Amino acid sequence: MIRVGILGFGGLGQAAVKLLAFKQEMQLVAIADRSGFAYSEQGIDYEQAIASYQQNGSVGYLPCGQLAEDSIKALILQHGTEIDGCFLALPNLPNTFMAETAQLFGDLGWSGVLVDALKRSSAVEQLVQMGDRLAQSKITYMTGCGATPGLLTAAASLASQSFVEVLEVKITFGVGIANWQAYRATIREDIAHLPNFSVAKAQALTDAEVEALLAETNGILHLASMEHADDILLERLGICRREQVTVGGVVDTRNPKKPLSTNMQLTGRTFEGKIATHTFTLGDETSMAANVCGPAFGYLKAGYKLYTRGIYGLFSSAEIMPLFVN
Repeated sequence: MIRVGILGFGGLGQAAVKLLAFKQEMQLVAIADRSGFAYSEQGIDYEQAIASYQQNGSVGYLPCGQLAEDSIKALILQHGTEIDGCFLALPNLPNTFMAETAQLFGDLGWSGVLVDALKRSSAVEQLVQMGDRLAQSKITYMTGCGATPGLLTAAASLASQSFVEVLEVKITFGVGIANWQAYRATIREDIAHLPNFSVAKAQALTDAEVEALLAETNGILHLASMEHADDILLERLGICRREQVTVGGVVDTRNPKKPLSTNMQLTGRTFEGKIATHTFTLGDETSMAANVCGPAFGYLKAGYKLYTRGIYGLFSSAEIMPLFVN
């Protein structure tokens, strides 16, 4: 049984604990949000955790909870040795936040598996530079392990095997959510990719300003040529150059139905000189949460297998196969 902590309890974190309820190989023992944390070696009831967060603003109000200003640090100091791995379902706002969190784990002397669902290339590059430090801390870190980067990056890595040269990787996603406020941080990160926006500018937007922006676009965000880490993860393995990878899509913040089908298309040249394209398409019925959280836990299991063998450092969704969590 892998003892799991969920750090961050917005829309993604809440979806993650719901998914864990279906898994027998992992047990939810810890949750940290902005204002507190909860820990129970017997496992945390996800329905109670969500109710506490929605009613009181923190899981710290649970019987097994504790309010804390620096909740992640407090959780790790008190219960770190009782947690095997954590899914960092945290907003990467500012753009250095995930690397700073990884550094915190190392500084606190924690050892185990960390998994993120990072998007931005520049954020992942910060973690790549920390690879040696993570290894020295005996941390096995799996980065870019959501949907894109993540599931679709892994599909591209697998699809590339048919070719002697990869010419292009094109990732197109469609996301539909009924209410943007359920995924505030995710939507702000998407807004940061729009023309004339940056991570800092998107982070500074109030909810009212986000509402006004979405009102102008009828709730739909069209995203093109995004700074997505699929590019550096595939380049890092020599599959293709980063400029050969493009990521874009459409996000509908008012409708749970996907505006278009999420897919990955990889075009390459075979050893016979033929040009062909492999396409991997996700079912429209699978939600963003399903396509992010499922792979994240699959990579956590894979990372834990590496960790127990004494293999530490930074790995990505493009180089390690996720393992299905029963």
